[in-house]
Amino acid sequence: MPTVSVYIIAYNEIDKVRAAIESVSWADEIIVADSFSTDGTTALAAQLGAKVIQVEFNGFGDLRNKAIEACSKDWIFSLDADERCTPEASAEIKQLISSNGVHEVYHTPRRNFFMGRWIQHSGWYPNYRQPQLFRRGAMTYDLKPVHEGYVLHSKLPIGQMKSAIWQFPFKNMAEVMHKANRYSSLGAEKIKHKKISIWTALLHAKWAFWKHYLFKLGFLDGGAGLVIAIGNFEGTFYRYVKAMEIQQEDAWKNVPKVVK
Repeated sequence: MPTVSVYIIAYNEIDKVRAAIESVSWADEIIVADSFSTDGTTALAAQLGAKVIQVEFNGFGDLRNKAIEACSKDWIFSLDADERCTPEASAEIKQLISSNGVHEVYHTPRRNFFMGRWIQHSGWYPNYRQPQLFRRGAMTYDLKPVHEGYVLHSKLPIGQMKSAIWQFPFKNMAEVMHKANRYSSLGAEKIKHKKISIWTALLHAKWAFWKHYLFKLGFLDGGAGLVIAIGNFEGTFYRYVKAMEIQQEDAWKNVPKVVK
């Protein structure tokens, strides 16, 4: 039967990494790609039987590619520290890799939980990121710092898993704000080439709010849906304002220095 490597990316995820690792205990190999955590994440991962590699963080695309390089089995399943592989998903993975099917790369649906409930709207369900199950060598990632894309190395069409994994993206509101700050800084690098003003920042932020709260039916998720929409407003606004700061800093670098 084909073998499976699971890689998990982590940074200071001691509160989440145990559940992630235990949910893929069926795998032939578990790799934790860590970026020099300071909270004991790596010690716990090693204690649970995972192989830990240290990768200097140069964006999520590079981090995932380094994790792939560390995997040695026939197939690779990508799991983030805030995700859990359900028994249904693990059973489907085993069936897919042993079936000699027409796919070498598969998307995996995710069911997200936030503020004590399953978020069924707000753009969070069905929710996908890059394909998470793929034959080794069939896929890598681009080098975008955040919201990285993927590069197919297979001529076969992408398949679709039916069974969902679970994701717990935020432990509490402090983590919501921490991630908004971190991801907006990484995202600012992607848009710093655009023409940006405070008004374009506000317009993009307003659109992010209404897209999630109204058009993606976030209002049906109750208070959690409102929090998600506001979080998207803030993260988008900060991303554009931070890109403005980068542009201003670059402009000052080109101003001739006055020599007395």
